[in-house]
Amino acid sequence: MSSTVRPTACSPFFRPSAVPLAQRVYHLFAGVDRTNALNCTEDSSRATRDLAFELKQAINAIKLDAFDEETGAVNYRRLKTSPAYQSYRQTTRRLQTFPLRSLKTLEERLAFWINLYNILIVDAVIHFGVEATVHEVRGFFVKAAYIIDGLRFSADDIEHGILRANAGNPAIPGPQFRFHDPRFALVVSQVDPRIHFTLVCASESCPPVGIYSPEQLDQQLDLAAHNFINGGEVRVDLERNEVHLSRIFQWYAPDFGGNVLNQIGRGSFRNVLAYIARYIADDEAQQALFHHPDRFKVRFNKYDWGLNLVA
Repeated sequence: MSSTVRPTACSPFFRPSAVPLAQRVYHLFAGVDRTNALNCTEDSSRATRDLAFELKQAINAIKLDAFDEETGAVNYRRLKTSPAYQSYRQTTRRLQTFPLRSLKTLEERLAFWINLYNILIVDAVIHFGVEATVHEVRGFFVKAAYIIDGLRFSADDIEHGILRANAGNPAIPGPQFRFHDPRFALVVSQVDPRIHFTLVCASESCPPVGIYSPEQLDQQLDLAAHNFINGGEVRVDLERNEVHLSRIFQWYAPDFGGNVLNQIGRGSFRNVLAYIARYIADDEAQQALFHHPDRFKVRFNKYDWGLNLVA
């Protein structure tokens, strides 16, 4: 996939002091331009709250055009030239004036940000000409960004700031937003761990792409958790007393009831295993994790960052 023309710079509201120091250092290292985003183009039309619905429709069209329903893999080459994608790109321009405060309920906010994160990642893969892995682009999850309601939101901002209750990137010390950052007002009050089974990082070990609706969000999040945990990323070996887990359960252990020691592979994983047990389909494994979690040795799978391409 060859690289495309980069978007032109625009002028979102930005106050350097609102960005935590550790992030500023990382942004400098990665060469991140915080005044730039993938939808930085001139557009005279203003957005209304209906844009959230239009985006969902546009993402649905893209999914039908280029996503593998069974595996969630994406045909990026086909998508790059598809009318559905070009139509979506036009829609993203109006995000610049989309009134985020029009998202009134928690369900509306979660569905909007989850859907937007996933399609932003797909858009960024195409824009940056990623061939084999998102690690080809230094700072990919910070450079992948849209201007929304006059503010810049990167993939990291959406995941670690808004959806993870401002917990911050596990690899970068400190919260995602400082309290005087205007984006801080959009942070959810409490993280729902199920979001980790919905966010797609354009890699083989990520969950498959889904599309989420406010009206069915709770059921959809439960289904995403069930499918991920029973889809090969969790394996309970009762004979060897081992549990093999996706790295997601290590990196984000506190979101699943664990602790900071778990993030470096240490300490008791009792709470993390109890969370997993809620969704695991095998009855014997479920009972063992519920009642005897400390008997299990936790091992983490290698995370496959290979691009989630359609075979």
